[in-house]
Amino acid sequence: MTTAVTPEQPEQPGQDEANVGRAQLSLGVAAARNLATTTKTVPQMQNISSRWLLRTLPWVEVKGGTYRVNRRLVHAVGDGRVTFVQEGAAVRVVPAELGELPLLRGFDDAGVLQALAGRCEQQEYEPGEVLVQAGQPADRVVLIAHGKVEQTGTGKYGDESRLRVLADGGFFGGQAVSEEPGAWEFTARAMTACTVLVLSRRAYEEVAGQNERLREHVRSRRAEGGRPQNKRGEADIALAAGHSGEPVLPGTFADYELAPREYELSVAQTVLKVHTRVADLYNDPMNQIEQQLRLTIEALRERQEYELVNNREFGLLHNADHGQRISTHSGPPTPDDFDELLSMRRQTRAFFAHPKAVAAFGRECNRRGLYFGDVDVDGHRVPAWRGVPIYPLGKLPVSDQGTTSILAMRTGEEVQGVVGLRQTGIPDEYEPGLNVRFMGINDQAVMSYLVSIYSSAAVLVPDALGVLENVEVARTPDA
Repeated sequence: MTTAVTPEQPEQPGQDEANVGRAQLSLGVAAARNLATTTKTVPQMQNISSRWLLRTLPWVEVKGGTYRVNRRLVHAVGDGRVTFVQEGAAVRVVPAELGELPLLRGFDDAGVLQALAGRCEQQEYEPGEVLVQAGQPADRVVLIAHGKVEQTGTGKYGDESRLRVLADGGFFGGQAVSEEPGAWEFTARAMTACTVLVLSRRAYEEVAGQNERLREHVRSRRAEGGRPQNKRGEADIALAAGHSGEPVLPGTFADYELAPREYELSVAQTVLKVHTRVADLYNDPMNQIEQQLRLTIEALRERQEYELVNNREFGLLHNADHGQRISTHSGPPTPDDFDELLSMRRQTRAFFAHPKAVAAFGRECNRRGLYFGDVDVDGHRVPAWRGVPIYPLGKLPVSDQGTTSILAMRTGEEVQGVVGLRQTGIPDEYEPGLNVRFMGINDQAVMSYLVSIYSSAAVLVPDALGVLENVEVARTPDA
């Protein structure tokens, strides 16, 4: 008796219709795969970036867990930012923030500051309108709540030159609260629609006339600002040069800050848990604990770089000196903006920008017919401007309005730049500055490992780090 062979159904959709109904002549693929060994990759992870900041920063060994930055004494007279509170269309300045004004720095009488804040008047300006005119009496303090304002002056040959661009939180006219305010040395003009708060000299005198402590504080700050100092605000060192004979040489010394800043190592941690059954039975061909650790460490390294940029205590964005912050001239990052950022420090070794900002800079260069080139960094071709590499850094935030910031820095202790801080040789060290400590096995047979990274960053002198702010990265309609 002959046994009929039932035709096998197509193994895959789309198989040639001519094969349907034929007898199977060999072992099928689906069955054969049950005897085959599958080639596998290690677990993949999308959230791994190039982490150029971690790779570029010179790392300083911090054995005691604390890094003290000693500097020369600086006669700081205030150069911060002012914070506002918005209620609908109305804007108010936070009273304590008036202490950022040069001559009010350190004044802590809340009642007086509240009275001054209450006398600030809100004003609106359209693009192109003049806020103050050069040569006129400096009779007001102008606080910029929103918008961009450019300061222009007269150049050597009579032409107008741009001196500075101020944006949200900026201010000018602090000398208006002094006894001899003088005249404006620049013209301030709105570049965009602006909302400002104005404290007139008359309003200030109304408050100061009733408070002797305020008047005395302003006089003392004025005197402090008149002490001999260099262009960086440091106490001047008296020198003699170009003399002949035997004149009496000046005596001097380099004074130090009495309370230097100390950076403590920050920590990023997590507890990795692995069941003993998984670790015992499923380790071939890949070690489960090793792969779990690898992915966990990658995530911690990403968080480490994020903290170095955004942490409010030591993050670079929050530790850049206000005198080293500038705004873009027109919105998108242009070659002019990068050149200005370069001019603010010596030996700039790196730019860091969000990839969208790098693309926006490329569009601006294309618009002008320029090519910004690249440099070789450890075998990688990296975009560069004036020979300084522009590293992509996705941890730089992009606001809902499509603006971000670009960092420019000098790196290394030997040039008084920006440095990363860490401690090596810690117990159970797995990588430099990172350790993995076994925490035991619980009643559910789950092993626990404490994974920790210790790090921080320090800016040795203010001009080591600069920030280009209000960088627009959205593509413009005519781009």
